[in-house]
Amino acid sequence: MAKIKPSQGAPYARIMGVGGYRPTRVVPNEVILETIDSSDEWIRSRSGIATRHWASPEETVTAMSVEAAGKAIADAGVTPEQIGGVIVSTVSHFKQTPAVATEIADKIGANKPAAFDISAGCAGFGYGLTLAKGMVVEGSAEYVLVIGVERLSDLTDLEDRATAFLFGDGAGAVVVGPAKEPAIGPTVWGSEGDKSETIKQTVAWTDYRDGTVEKFPAITQEGQAVFRWAVFEMAKVAQQALDAAGITAADLDVFIPHQANMRIIDSMVKTLKLPEHVTVARDVETTGNTSAASIPLAMERLLATGQAKSGDTALVIGFGAGLVYAATVVTLP
Repeated sequence: MAKIKPSQGAPYARIMGVGGYRPTRVVPNEVILETIDSSDEWIRSRSGIATRHWASPEETVTAMSVEAAGKAIADAGVTPEQIGGVIVSTVSHFKQTPAVATEIADKIGANKPAAFDISAGCAGFGYGLTLAKGMVVEGSAEYVLVIGVERLSDLTDLEDRATAFLFGDGAGAVVVGPAKEPAIGPTVWGSEGDKSETIKQTVAWTDYRDGTVEKFPAITQEGQAVFRWAVFEMAKVAQQALDAAGITAADLDVFIPHQANMRIIDSMVKTLKLPEHVTVARDVETTGNTSAASIPLAMERLLATGQAKSGDTALVIGFGAGLVYAATVVTLP
């Protein structure tokens, strides 16, 4: 029997650089109130959101991704030609095939990298990060670009009082590369498919195509069910990620949860009993819920504003439609 040569990659992997792109148009709650019966006070109290960014026709999934990717590659100190893998997490690229990752890889100047899309909703960045880590350690790529990108304004029902104010657009990217010491911890991830109806697309694309429904598909959710699940179950997952990394909440410098809702974030902080010294990402206030893009966008803003610094230990956790989740501890670039 022939012996297969073992994979030879880096001993560990780390996030080397981060980049983000927010569309130029800033949309305040007053614009949302033009189509729903609510108030700025109600929206802020329920979600913590004051503004969000909505993309113009020119700010496509590809265009936003290329901008974020360029910043991440520059921040990592590598060249596009060194990128051996491109992973894109999105639910708002409306071409089933080919994968938008292949187009992005070409536009950034990468040299024939592995390129593919994943669909894991708001946990997509964590899924992509885990796959990238595996590629670097396994040796199939030295540097991997992970992008979370959404144009959720295309999937927002502006007449739905429960969700019209939630969603925003944007792209966040990181470059994952080799490390001599552990800098991305074990991932705690999974799914609870029995709850898949709590966050979903309103109708199938085929129903819209066939004229069964006239309204373009949108994202809808059962708000209270999602809130309870996120606060209680995801706090447990976050603790499991801390345990898997061999650290405690006191060892953390930064907490970067999916930017779904300020109330969820604040409740998770209390449940996890995070010390006061831990910086908590609250990018949702001005960016809204950008699904797969929310964690890298929040990470980039914390580093850019000096609220977090290179070398800090951060807990990241994403959770959303599926219901799926992914949490890990990382060293910030």
